[in-house]
Amino acid sequence: MQLNKVYSVKTIDRVAAELGETVDRIFDLAIDLETEDGVIWIYGPGDDSVIAFTPFGIENLRELNEMDRDRAR
Repeated sequence: MQLNKVYSVKTIDRVAAELGETVDRIFDLAIDLETEDGVIWIYGPGDDSVIAFTPFGIENLRELNEMDRDRAR
């Protein structure tokens, strides 16, 4: 039996602040990521939800951000 080894996630707001990017920019980069890429949707009461990232997901975002910036040059 495989156990989930994710011990923490960070919300998109926190990740954006840590990467020095806007939440909108991080969301645009993350929209095509899948669960296995380290993105998790957290649902609260009613229609409340927030996107969050595992450490692996944050690393994927860093790489996507760098690749996107390189393409823009």
